[in-house]
Amino acid sequence: MNKQDPIDLNEFSKVIGIKFKNRDIFLESLTHRSYINENSRWHLPHNERLEYLGDAVLELAVTEELFKRFPNYPEGQMTILRAALVNYQNLASVAKDIRLYDFILMSRGERKDDGKAREVILANAIEAVIGAIYLDSGMDSIKEFISKFIWPRLPEILKTKSYKDSKSELQEIIQEKLKITPSYRTLEESGPAHKRSFKIGVYFEDKLIAEGEGQSKQEGELEAAKEAVKRYK
Repeated sequence: MNKQDPIDLNEFSKVIGIKFKNRDIFLESLTHRSYINENSRWHLPHNERLEYLGDAVLELAVTEELFKRFPNYPEGQMTILRAALVNYQNLASVAKDIRLYDFILMSRGERKDDGKAREVILANAIEAVIGAIYLDSGMDSIKEFISKFIWPRLPEILKTKSYKDSKSELQEIIQEKLKITPSYRTLEESGPAHKRSFKIGVYFEDKLIAEGEGQSKQEGELEAAKEAVKRYK
């Protein structure tokens, strides 16, 4: 462990099986906004920009692999499986498998939170780590990471049909009835910077159908979809 690092990055590197070239970018990926609020001299930004990048990289990598693995699946079915693999509950579970919580830098108060708040932090952090891996060593390393930690969950998802969350259910209903795909937009963000609340709207083309709130955009989308399903089921 580098004496200047507040966490053991060498240990984290071993856990995920990827060697780091740029240590700072991985420290950044593990820095929750609340840590900076409590440690004003911390020299790196929080991980939300990397989370934004990692979300897009993960979605692309999973989309490409689904396209290759399931040549006979239509777009809607692949979209549903992708949502099950990259939703915050699944990513939080993956994060627990790699002991990510042991390495995240956050405030003492934030560390006391559990339940849904902790799951959101874990899911966001794993997206940030994926963003860091992409910048540090490229898409091949991303594919290696998801092959090791995310794809092994697909057989269980297919077996238990756990992909049938409210977003997936709404998509199936609306594609069958209206031949369109629901879309989601952020309507409002509120709360302190380290504990945001998101109001999300679900739209059929340009028409707002229902709203939902959550501690993450994904959670808000699920709640909005749940409300929409009640109207169209």
